[in-house]
Amino acid sequence: MPKELLIQVAPEVAANAVLLNEHLAKLLHVKTSEIQHASVLKRSIDARQKAIKINLKVNVFFQGEAFVDSRIELPDYKNVANAQEVIVVGAGPAGLFAALQLIELGLKPIVLERGKDVRGRRRDLKAINVDHIVNEDSNYCFGEGGAGTYSDGKLYTRSKKRGDVDRILALLVAFGATPDIMVDAHPHIGTNKLPQIIQDIREKIIECGGQVLFETRVTDILIKNNEVQGIVTQNGTTIAAQKVILATGHSARDIFELLDRKKVLIEAKPFALGVRAEHPQSLIDSIQYSCDFRGEFLPPAPYSIVKQVNGRGMYSFCMCPGGVIAPCATSPGEVVTNGWSPSKRDQATANSGIVVELKLEDFKPFAKFGALAGMEFQKSIEQKAWHLAGETQKVPAQRMIDFTQSKVSKDIPKTSYVPGTTSVELGQVFPGFLTQIMREGFTQFGKSMRGYLTNEAILHAPESRTSSPVRIPRDNETLEHLQIKGLYPCGEGAGYAGGIISAAIDGEKCAIKCVESLK
Repeated sequence: MPKELLIQVAPEVAANAVLLNEHLAKLLHVKTSEIQHASVLKRSIDARQKAIKINLKVNVFFQGEAFVDSRIELPDYKNVANAQEVIVVGAGPAGLFAALQLIELGLKPIVLERGKDVRGRRRDLKAINVDHIVNEDSNYCFGEGGAGTYSDGKLYTRSKKRGDVDRILALLVAFGATPDIMVDAHPHIGTNKLPQIIQDIREKIIECGGQVLFETRVTDILIKNNEVQGIVTQNGTTIAAQKVILATGHSARDIFELLDRKKVLIEAKPFALGVRAEHPQSLIDSIQYSCDFRGEFLPPAPYSIVKQVNGRGMYSFCMCPGGVIAPCATSPGEVVTNGWSPSKRDQATANSGIVVELKLEDFKPFAKFGALAGMEFQKSIEQKAWHLAGETQKVPAQRMIDFTQSKVSKDIPKTSYVPGTTSVELGQVFPGFLTQIMREGFTQFGKSMRGYLTNEAILHAPESRTSSPVRIPRDNETLEHLQIKGLYPCGEGAGYAGGIISAAIDGEKCAIKCVESLK
């Protein structure tokens, strides 16, 4: 029988199969030659002590024991070209995994994506970075793969349903992701690797008889007697269906406005908002690893920090080691930041959203917008930042200590944010209560992480698209909208997910409920 062990080893041992086998042999009091193979099941870093260790869960196979290095395979997807159709609005992780699940269960998905395919999006990303031109349908948020495709590909989730998480990870591996994502405590694919995986998922959907339509924006949802009848696209085309999975993402403001106009129940939802902070990666490494140089066997260090300030949580969000900051506006006249890392995380800077929890009462100045009050609050800050930074895709920026002291920074060094920055006192961007919390919070951060509070760190504003400002309520059992039969609010945009994995899980759940309702 193979032997499962939990061990701690030096980083160089974890990185070398020969050294790992030698370590295991000593631990088990056997000869190295007696070990046939050691499978690493889980891997994480323990940086709490000066001597950094790697935690490993290992399955040790001895000579003579059956060991097969099995390859993860895709499910046996059937052809559904002639099956009943389900409309899936949005080709982000929720929409794509809903489509795959529908095929697996025998229904035909028609996936409608307002943006371009994963390759076509690149021209529009270049346009926003270089020419400051925002394409409202094709940008970092909209297009094949959704916001995650070109904003890092983090696969970590706090979901307790590990079986669901492992299923999604396994599917991603089967579509070409590195098997390491099944092992690492904080798995990550990388913005450079995700596009091919997304393309392969789309090709599988089409191969199995599903449809994927790009540059097809939904402008109306047809409803009769509180039941879905289908949708209408921007060119006036009607597509009929009894089931619509609405997986549009957290930035599809036109969909929220459409539902509000049609008197389809939606609710304002609290979210978090703040800035994106960029440090030299070497500085974060020295803080987290307590060393001058991390060496070749440790990855660029991440960080996670949470503080309570004046009764509100202020915390790091979507931290990107060895990454860059990207412009994520979805309409002209606004600026928005986000961060991403390539698979090697080999850029010179580290960045993270540093955000503050908002409450529904914060949206009172926008009460006339009803359920869209939070969205209008969000828009007002993005538009103010755009004006203050020069009405381009440059963002307001400030050195971190200068921000805590309400000083305009005399100069802003070149950062990873390609469109550029404008030196602005960030207190002008945010409401007073939010500015006060962030100033106090950064001071507290500096006490917990010595060296974090520094003028080497540059704050970019705003980080405002952390989650949806709207929730589309649904029944806990059927997952259908509380009023509209056949409408399945899904993923981040509906308020039921936060990231690639949880969105994919929610997409699968909605697809399963669609099938169950048809039996």
